[in-house]
Amino acid sequence: MALYEKKYCWSLLLRIWHWTFALSIVALVITGFYIHFPWTNTLIEGSASWPMARARFIHFVAGYAFSCAIFLRAYLYIFGNTQERISDILPINKRNIKNLGETLLLYTYTTDEHNGRFGHNVLAGSSYLLTFCAAIAMIGTGFFLLFPEVGFISSWGGALFQTQATARFVHHIIMWWFMIFAVIHLYLCIWNDIRFPEGLISSIFTGVKFTHKK
Repeated sequence: MALYEKKYCWSLLLRIWHWTFALSIVALVITGFYIHFPWTNTLIEGSASWPMARARFIHFVAGYAFSCAIFLRAYLYIFGNTQERISDILPINKRNIKNLGETLLLYTYTTDEHNGRFGHNVLAGSSYLLTFCAAIAMIGTGFFLLFPEVGFISSWGGALFQTQATARFVHHIIMWWFMIFAVIHLYLCIWNDIRFPEGLISSIFTGVKFTHKK
């Protein structure tokens, strides 16, 4: 029987980033859909309830939280602990390329061999980096839509998207990436937690993972 020991893996800042990012995405998607296509009776829009104003307010607050989370993750990519840094998740060296190949074989049920990795496996880490880039695009389009009258935002927003309609379309399309990513992310986390006793899901609450005792 294999013996395991607890090891501290994720810092408090990483866990704050994760839950701020996750919860803000939920709020942004729900309110974003409502703003795009209000499903309430529009006769109540002029009353004290004014659901569109409430939805926009929640959307904007969640957007600022989302932006702060991205700045925090950028900081951790550079200054976080070993497994939080960007160098640990990219296929830029022999160790990481090997891990990427092993993970692809494992996830496609080509092999049952699992070489545990303390932080993220490279496939997961690369998908998180892609999501980070998508988040930057969401922030850019979001602020262009919110503050079109601000000079520097209007200038670079216009240079990139030309019109707010184009920016809104890009904003909406990228939203679908976050929804698809969330479903895959949850599935693979549960799948890994069932198959391997490393405490993957609990680690994002406690910061602690389980590794084989040497």
